[in-house]
Amino acid sequence: MPNDLRMSNIFSAKVIFRPCRLRFEDETPVADDPISQFNISKILPLEVAGYDISFTNSALFMVATVGVSAAFLIMTTSGRGLIPTRMQSISEMIYEFVASLLRESAGSEGMKFFPLVFSLFVFILVANLFGMFPYFFTITSHIIVTAALAFLVIGLVIVYGFWKNGLGFLKLFVPSGVPGVLMPLIVAIEIMSFISRPISLSVRLFANMLAGHITLKVFAGFIPMLSKLGFVGVVGAILPLGFTVALTALEFLVAFLQAYVFAILTCMYLNDAIHPSH
Repeated sequence: MPNDLRMSNIFSAKVIFRPCRLRFEDETPVADDPISQFNISKILPLEVAGYDISFTNSALFMVATVGVSAAFLIMTTSGRGLIPTRMQSISEMIYEFVASLLRESAGSEGMKFFPLVFSLFVFILVANLFGMFPYFFTITSHIIVTAALAFLVIGLVIVYGFWKNGLGFLKLFVPSGVPGVLMPLIVAIEIMSFISRPISLSVRLFANMLAGHITLKVFAGFIPMLSKLGFVGVVGAILPLGFTVALTALEFLVAFLQAYVFAILTCMYLNDAIHPSH
């Protein structure tokens, strides 16, 4: 019997063929696909005039994020005691934290945008923290959500910049002290930098949350897989368990840092609308 035919017979006895994939007969799934946690699923199917406006798990957690944020702030600040409770202190710390960011970045005139910046910070922070709970949905891991927030900010910057400064807003793209021969190049660079702002603002948040949750799910998936290999596997599972715990702590830090970065960049962009001159 030819060697290639002999090998084919042996191999076919060991595995079952599937399109684009090989699966051993005794193989059992040990962990979910790390990408499946980002799937959009319909909770309440709804279609109007040919448009799918179904209520999904993403919409559910957007509503939950707004509801939990509003409920927490209302309940912790309704008393307004002279001696604040722990929860009231947390609300006041968040308030002062965002207010100081805005004052330092855009000056006292920028405080008119405090409700927007505060809402963005709290919304992104709570949404990121929601994603840390098992079986919850991370809305900030979807580019459509982060892009909507980013374009909201940039759209406000453009509208307010022209409303307050008129054509003087275009000074944002003309730095002072640049030699005339370099001016066309510098202006082009400034325009491209401004256009890239909503892209970088949205992709930064989306990519960090997506990559972090995938990495966490992959390391966590090694734990049950190794545990099925007996005593040696259980001992070996200690390493991915340690990585999972460390990554979980890191993800909580990233959840806050990404909300902070989004808020501070929003403050800086609003400053450009208030004071467009370099």
